Amino acid sequence: MERIKEQSMAHKPLETLSILIPVYNEVDNILPLFERLSAALKKTDRPYEVIFIDDGSTDGTLDALIDINRKNQNIKMISFTRNFGQTAALSAGIDSCKGDIIIPMDGDLQNDPEDILLLLQKIEEGYDVVSGWRKDRKDPFLNRRLPSVIANKMISFIGGVHLHDYGCTLKAYRKDILKNIRLYGEMHRFIPIYAKWVGAHVTEVPVKHLARKAGSSKYGIGRVFKVILDLMVVKFLMSYSQKPIYVFGGMGLLMVLGAFISGGYAIYLKLLKGVSFILTPLPLLSVLLLMLGFLSILMGFLAEILTRTYYESQGKPTYHIKETIP
Repeated sequence: MERIKEQSMAHKPLETLSILIPVYNEVDNILPLFERLSAALKKTDRPYEVIFIDDGSTDGTLDALIDINRKNQNIKMISFTRNFGQTAALSAGIDSCKGDIIIPMDGDLQNDPEDILLLLQKIEEGYDVVSGWRKDRKDPFLNRRLPSVIANKMISFIGGVHLHDYGCTLKAYRKDILKNIRLYGEMHRFIPIYAKWVGAHVTEVPVKHLARKAGSSKYGIGRVFKVILDLMVVKFLMSYSQKPIYVFGGMGLLMVLGAFISGGYAIYLKLLKGVSFILTPLPLLSVLLLMLGFLSILMGFLAEILTRTYYESQGKPTYHIKETIP
């Protein structure tokens, strides 16, 4: 912790806040959320902006946001043409915000705006990412909390960043951590993993979780499968995005090895046991594994070419510099 505090002195002083709130059909929660959020932000003594991203609402949410926007100069709005999802909404907010600290939160009043102060305290200690942990979660157990516990343990194990609650939207980020991160699918919840990947200091703090009073949840248990697939993508990108030949070539070599083993066993059965090749599937298996192995290795070569084309055509470095000392 002392080392983190010392490093925080080297950071540029953080002045402004950008609060990002994706909303979809939350017309009854907009005004109460804005009032509570305004009261909490005044306590921070920092300049701030609040960006609402309307994700194609159909219930009057957009009209409520327009009315609030007319009365407060700190409120900005982004309106989507249709429902693109929470990850796209957060991406739009990140791209358009100007604050030094970015704080996304839900628009359903289940996050307490007062907890923003807790996040900022950790940021001031020198952390780059502070994740909220809904320790006393007010959601149904079987279809919300139980899948969340399983998913969080899986994400922590595979991603290498041990957090209790990846699904909590309420987080705080230093903006420079997010500048090179692009989000797809449901990957907004994996931002702490991406941040750790580039050397960020990540922590979490318990935050309040309030019961929903208006509107209905937009999430179901089916979302777990999307998270699992996205997690597989994140793991691949973390481990092999710059060396895809290792995964494709490794699988190819294993299949070639399997081809030689099965072929050798078929020859053993033929010569020593008198078992004809046509009586066992081993020769066909050997040919199949050999073909698949070579194809996998060739795919690895193609992936290597694409990787180099991607980095070199856009001038993207394969490293991240924290600072340069002359």
